[in-house]
Amino acid sequence: MSRRHAFILLVLVAICWGLNWPFGKMLLEDLPPLWIVLLRSALGTVALFLLCLARRRLVWPRRGDWPVIASVGVLHMTAFSALVSVGLSQVSAGRSVLLAYTTPLWVLPLAAVALRERPTRGQWLGAALALAGLLVLFQPAGFDWRDGAAWRGNVLILLGAMCWAGSIVYIRAHRWLTPPFELTFWQALLATLLLLPITLALEGPARFAVSARDFGLLLYGGVFAIAVAYWALTTVNRAIPSGLTSLGLLLVPVVGILGSTLLLGERPGPELAVAALCIISGVVVSLWARPSGRG
Repeated sequence: MSRRHAFILLVLVAICWGLNWPFGKMLLEDLPPLWIVLLRSALGTVALFLLCLARRRLVWPRRGDWPVIASVGVLHMTAFSALVSVGLSQVSAGRSVLLAYTTPLWVLPLAAVALRERPTRGQWLGAALALAGLLVLFQPAGFDWRDGAAWRGNVLILLGAMCWAGSIVYIRAHRWLTPPFELTFWQALLATLLLLPITLALEGPARFAVSARDFGLLLYGGVFAIAVAYWALTTVNRAIPSGLTSLGLLLVPVVGILGSTLLLGERPGPELAVAALCIISGVVVSLWARPSGRG
């Protein structure tokens, strides 16, 4: 694949994931948060199964790859998705996507402890910029600390970002025996199997009707935000350096904030714009700085 086509696919991933935030907020008008995650995960699992069959890439994982299946399936597809969906019910979509993409900020200390990576000065600077963006989001003039639902929603999304960071750190250390895309179906299947009992225990049996609009939004989340996006991302990762891929994914919060403005009528205040600039700049600086290796 040419670099030009890889960048086109990367933009497609950013659009798929970015629009999933306002669409998720729209679904919360009719459906409980965990049921949304479960239904999207189930649809995504089916779509990935069909995609793997069509591309003749459906394989049984080797024993050495089950840990990474568990890492992504549990920490990213289950914990991150569930925590974010519950948090999104209390937080605006634009703010939510920005909080979720603080993930690189939490990767830095986790990698230092688990992988013994020594952060460079540039990475510490990037982390400081991202942390400054978080402080802007939570300064008293722009955030009501007396609103218990609001701060609980923000905390849940940040916890989700930390879970995603844990998955990323394990992926760095994993010795791959099977190509990443071939494992995505199994990761999604594991997430669906985990989400089913969790959803039934916490939200009970389904007592809601799925309208045509809701089904379309769920189908988008399963087919495009899971199956298509993961296929495109693994394809991109084989065509361009991972650093460029990570930088390209910074388009996701941009698309998410713009989509929330256009589709939901959200009006992000100046504090969100300043925080977005700090967090995105911090991630760029951190990605630009090369790690100094392990101790």
